[in-house]
Amino acid sequence: MLRLYDYLPSQNGWKVRMLLGLLGLRYEPVPVAIFRGESRLAQFLEKNPAGAVPVLEVAAGQYIAESGAILCYLAEGSRFLPDERLARAKSLQWLFFEQYFVEPNIGTLRFWTLTGRLAANEALVPAKRAAGERALDALERHLERHPLLANDSFSIADIAVFAYTHLAEEGGFELSRRPALRAWLGRVAEMAGGVPEVHAYTIDPDAVLAEPTAAGGADGAL
Repeated sequence: MLRLYDYLPSQNGWKVRMLLGLLGLRYEPVPVAIFRGESRLAQFLEKNPAGAVPVLEVAAGQYIAESGAILCYLAEGSRFLPDERLARAKSLQWLFFEQYFVEPNIGTLRFWTLTGRLAANEALVPAKRAAGERALDALERHLERHPLLANDSFSIADIAVFAYTHLAEEGGFELSRRPALRAWLGRVAEMAGGVPEVHAYTIDPDAVLAEPTAAGGADGAL
């Protein structure tokens, strides 16, 4: 059986959980207490040298890290990842876009906001916010002309970008002035048959800072 090393509040893990559900694949969840340093222990670093979740164990001793790579592995041979060369590249385009523009900016600001780390990272906030706004504007421009992100069919591209984008307002971003993006969010939720549960950081007593002046984070926490 597949085994998913995961941290429930992580939207990177959420993407994988969503696809596993859509594919009807059974898996064993293995929680990783990242704020207690479990992702930095030697036994975890053997699974992912970067020390971040999620990690998918596909067979004994065989591990895949990075949410995009996991999505590609799971989607292989399914309707969520096309076989044709150009269509596949278009799906990958949006996976790379998500990890370069969406997660580091929208995901990070949401994480800082919800866990009391915003003030501690005040100097970095304007650049993150500007980059996040540009990412949302890029999505709006594309979705004004296309119903979905890649090849006009529901794919791992939509799953990956949806994960953080549908929660962007929790990071202080405004979606109301982006009608094409909001319509796409609704289409993805409908095509997926509903949105899997999003777990709040408050379920982890180690994640939310009691004093908002303390900085820091944990790998894979987004």
